Amino acid sequence: MVGRGSVVVNAEYLERSMWRRARWLVISPHPDDETIGVGSLVAQSAALGLLGGVFYLNDGTGSHPEGTTGLASARRKEARQALRRLAGRSVSMHWLGWQDARPPARSSLAFRNDAARLGGLMRRKAIDAVAVTDPSESHCDHVAAYFLARAAIGTSCRSISLFTYHVWSDPTSDATRRIRTRPMAAGLRRRALQAHRSQLSPAFGEGFRLPAAMRSMAGVDTLYLRNGKR
Repeated sequence: MVGRGSVVVNAEYLERSMWRRARWLVISPHPDDETIGVGSLVAQSAALGLLGGVFYLNDGTGSHPEGTTGLASARRKEARQALRRLAGRSVSMHWLGWQDARPPARSSLAFRNDAARLGGLMRRKAIDAVAVTDPSESHCDHVAAYFLARAAIGTSCRSISLFTYHVWSDPTSDATRRIRTRPMAAGLRRRALQAHRSQLSPAFGEGFRLPAAMRSMAGVDTLYLRNGKR
């Protein structure tokens, strides 16, 4: 597994690309995906005043036994702290409210309504580019996030570039174009990840622990263009 910000040699730098002044929306299925998958993009776009916000599908409470006291609130606070560490200030956060690992069917009215809601946010925020998890990911929420983003762009009445990133899967080979962020400050992503204590420690008892291999991340992110719009 070599997703998680691995450098792709033939990727162009974001600041030299046609997206250098794009306003970004990051879509994160769960709290911590934003740090692992696109922490460098968050830092770089925020520094330039080009981060429109981070949109979470759910609060990630499926990481622990159902009913774990205080977990939902904690995971939201962890996400806020991680984003503050990455961006150096508060970041606009939006929560869709899906149940962890139970995304609505893409053919359902609920899914279409949520796509329209997200498309409206893209329009209000004047979003030019979206970063979302790749459809090759193994988690159902990560796959659903991609299709939600694609559907939302279709309702946004804007020309928006759709980029994907990897958390659990290997880099894709079928993207039409690849861009990479500039290197982050040493240790910044690791410090942001440490905000997600519920995923790294027994703070909430028995539950998911992020594997050690996932805690060692590159200083750049590689993003994969999935449409040709700009």
